[in-house]
Amino acid sequence: MYSSGLTQQLQSATSHWLSKIIQQSFIDTPEECQQLRKILQFHEYRYYILNEPLVSDYEYDQLYKLLQRSEEKNPLLITPDSPTQRVGSSLNSQFTTVSHLVPMLSLDNSYNADDLTDFDRKARELTGLDEIEYCIEPKFDGASISLIYEQDQLVRAATRGDGVEGEEITNNIKQIRSIPLSASFSSFGIQQVEIRGEVIMSKSSFDQYNQLQASRNLPPLANPRNAASGSLRMKDPKDVAERGLDAFLYHISFYTKESNNPAAASPLLDTHGGNLSLLWELGFRSPEKEKKVVKGIQGVIDYCTAFEAGRDDLPYEIDGMVVKVNDLHLQEKMGMTSHHPRWAIAFKFKARQATTKLRGIEFQVGRTGAVTPVAKLDPVYLGGVTVSSISVHNEEYIKEKDLKIGDTVLIERAGDVIPQIVKSMPELRTGTEENILFPKNCPVCSSLLFKEETEAVWRCINIECEAQVVERIIHFVSKDAMDIKSFGEANVRKFYELGLLKDIPGIYTLDFDKIGVLEGFGKKSLDNLRTAIEASKQQPLYRLIYGLGIRFVGETTAKTLANAVEHLLDYQTKTEEELQQLEDVGIKVAKSIYQFFSNDQNIQMLKQLESLGLQLKNTKKENGGSGSLQGQTFLFTGTLTQLKRSEAEAMAEAHGGQILSGVSNKLNYLVVGEDAGSKLEKAKKINSIKIISEAEFLQLVAAQ
Repeated sequence: MYSSGLTQQLQSATSHWLSKIIQQSFIDTPEECQQLRKILQFHEYRYYILNEPLVSDYEYDQLYKLLQRSEEKNPLLITPDSPTQRVGSSLNSQFTTVSHLVPMLSLDNSYNADDLTDFDRKARELTGLDEIEYCIEPKFDGASISLIYEQDQLVRAATRGDGVEGEEITNNIKQIRSIPLSASFSSFGIQQVEIRGEVIMSKSSFDQYNQLQASRNLPPLANPRNAASGSLRMKDPKDVAERGLDAFLYHISFYTKESNNPAAASPLLDTHGGNLSLLWELGFRSPEKEKKVVKGIQGVIDYCTAFEAGRDDLPYEIDGMVVKVNDLHLQEKMGMTSHHPRWAIAFKFKARQATTKLRGIEFQVGRTGAVTPVAKLDPVYLGGVTVSSISVHNEEYIKEKDLKIGDTVLIERAGDVIPQIVKSMPELRTGTEENILFPKNCPVCSSLLFKEETEAVWRCINIECEAQVVERIIHFVSKDAMDIKSFGEANVRKFYELGLLKDIPGIYTLDFDKIGVLEGFGKKSLDNLRTAIEASKQQPLYRLIYGLGIRFVGETTAKTLANAVEHLLDYQTKTEEELQQLEDVGIKVAKSIYQFFSNDQNIQMLKQLESLGLQLKNTKKENGGSGSLQGQTFLFTGTLTQLKRSEAEAMAEAHGGQILSGVSNKLNYLVVGEDAGSKLEKAKKINSIKIISEAEFLQLVAAQ
């Protein structure tokens, strides 16, 4: 993009302007502003595309501030592609839905060499050729975007959405400095162009941002992919800029030519590899350096295999390679299905695997009494984390995997997230391995364990079991239940061990004088804890129900239960058959609820909580529950882009709507986000269900 001569010229101009900054607080001619803009764009390219900066961050900032001051003094000097125009104002709570010029289809997947060979066979049959030239590039693990440039200016950016329509996110995309605000497409005879790419967060940016989160006492981001995807939907572009995102642009999906421009005949427009070169020349970070063009499928297989072996050395995450027929005329001839193009395929890398030794099994007791065996392993580094413990679920799982203490086992992170044991390796046994004996008695309270005939899980049914008591209290104070801030798991365990807390009602009778003498509990932290506990007494009834930890009762069922009675203790008189009449309450759930409210200890606990000031009445019913969505039922599926799912559900309920847990004839609205799955397919078969987007849901709420 920048020749050596032009680079020297711009670097010389940089030195000139840096020397003038001391004497000049602003500039006032369009020509000087344009020159300074070109200098800043050059240094952005060196830093964000080539990763080879020629000035310090401080020097860049001084030049940037000079331009910024000049444009503020005379707004007529501002141009759309000025580096100062990356930072936009805060967005509204709603992003506009826009249509892509060409649908963003998914890719067919392959997982081994045989799949690639079969893809090649079909491609040769469709084209009639004996050998096909392919272009191979990394499959970036981020968030897909679509950009439109007109007359060389970036005019619109959008998320993938459902592939046909996405959310308009132009202001947020402008915060990504590896995306040019303008590019000389006209030099290739292009008037309007739509290009595709992936927003990513590099491993270093991810680590740096999580360090920043830790310094703010905020939770870390889960992984780079989620971080990139979530950033695009943030409402304030300044928050987006803080995350240090990057972007690879890898596909020209549509363009219109300037008919009178001879450059329109550029050979770079005839192949996919040429398109990547064109984007690179125009200043985009395309996978130009990572791509490979080969003839025949064996070359594809060899490159994919080699790239997979070196994936951990890359500065960003990838989860495979993308293989495309290189000739764009052949791509057009091959066409596409309704789901994916026939001329491209994604080669997915294998799940990350490693071998280690199984050294022992710990049996842990949860709040419902379920006894879960956890395998203790020699620590092994796997896919960015050190794994030393893995749940092995239940006794049947151990038998199925033929696990023994002392075994060498193969483990993997399925989807690069959840560790699991793939198999044991009996051929490596030495005879010193030991069988894993599942206990007959609770490892905590020694009570006899019990297993339902229809279940694989052994349970401790002693309600006074210490492990269950502690886990129930931890669940009760958690964010989704009573949300008692400052009362996390560590404090629950500490207070329990010291005898300051023995059950759920004990939360509301804590001796703060005794807590105040403990290390780490000053006056401020003590006041915060006391305030949070007192505030929890006003939590709505459904949160209390969920916090009780009744087996099979999640948040949605808790809301159903809360709305069905005047007072929580009314469930003492409900039969299992009556409970099954409630929305989404089946035989198993009804039995669990019935057993809970038939237990005298539980009833005594609820009465004690009420005497301590907790809300056991259905205040919505008391107030005659109303709202513009009264009587309407909702279910959300897929990834929402503007709201968290919990926020959307709360919004529907605040307007009188009811949230269901599954698709049925009782459902009025299915609100569909990105990557919706089986619920959407099921809803399409029921004519009475209205399927709407997140934007339509927000319009529905706003219109009421």
